[in-house]
Amino acid sequence: MVQPDDFIPVMENTPLSGLLTYWVIETLADEIIDWLRANPEAHISFNVPPEILGRGGLEHVAKKSGLFELASQIIMEVTERGVPDLLGLESINNAWRLGVRVALDDVALVGGTNLAILARCNFDITKLDKSLANQISPQCPSPEWLGGITALLGSSQLVVIAEGVETEQQLIALRSANIQAAQGFYFSRPIPAEDFFVYYKRTRSI
Repeated sequence: MVQPDDFIPVMENTPLSGLLTYWVIETLADEIIDWLRANPEAHISFNVPPEILGRGGLEHVAKKSGLFELASQIIMEVTERGVPDLLGLESINNAWRLGVRVALDDVALVGGTNLAILARCNFDITKLDKSLANQISPQCPSPEWLGGITALLGSSQLVVIAEGVETEQQLIALRSANIQAAQGFYFSRPIPAEDFFVYYKRTRSI
């Protein structure tokens, strides 16, 4: 088995990145579109490589699969590692105007967030790279970047999601910094759609 951290960098900026993205969207629709309709409070997010934005394929697959009809339940994640061109930027903003929430993914807070993207796109969510959560440990319970995030959240309406949360200590530190949401193995390993439906129902009642 080849893990995503191994094959995704190899596929980036190749024709395969678009083919994989379209397959993911079609598979998502096949597996969960009825569940999304039955749970309007829920949402689903997927990553979109910058190089396929604004080329028409993403919009075509979204409409064909039916996910386009559920725009308010979709979060489109665009990685900070790549800067979309003018067509891509317009595609992001068009999706936002249609009700899709847009997330800037893999933000590492190293060298400054990509201002070229932030200044020209309507982002609702910033997703912190898992390398940041990894810095929270018994030896370093409160890394310096946590204070900066707390200040940012106090002066904006931005939603911040921390990725890669694996321990209770990390979760407690993130909550103390007022970070609104988190994801990672602490909550669940990757699971099939049917198992997720059960997991969602169980955790909603907690």
